[in-house]
Amino acid sequence: MGGNEISLIDILGTDPDEVVDEVELKMQIKKLYSKMASVLKSRERIVIELRYGICNGGSKTQREIAKMLGISRSYVSRIEKRAIKKLNKALNGNN
Repeated sequence: MGGNEISLIDILGTDPDEVVDEVELKMQIKKLYSKMASVLKSRERIVIELRYGICNGGSKTQREIAKMLGISRSYVSRIEKRAIKKLNKALNGNN
């Protein structure tokens, strides 16, 4: 390797730690989406996507989601808790 090699960091003109953090974040997000698709039932996935603004960037309250889905707010809460527990186990437990 010569002394004139250009690194990705040089081209990006960013602090190396920031680039690493950004790449790590993108990898974690991709892993999360993959787990959401494989671990969650469709209603659980819908609730999580709406609750945390994954689809369109705007998060909704449990009450708003309940109204959209025609279910009670407490049921939305139970679905959300169950989904988060499943995702947590999938991401941290058996990788």
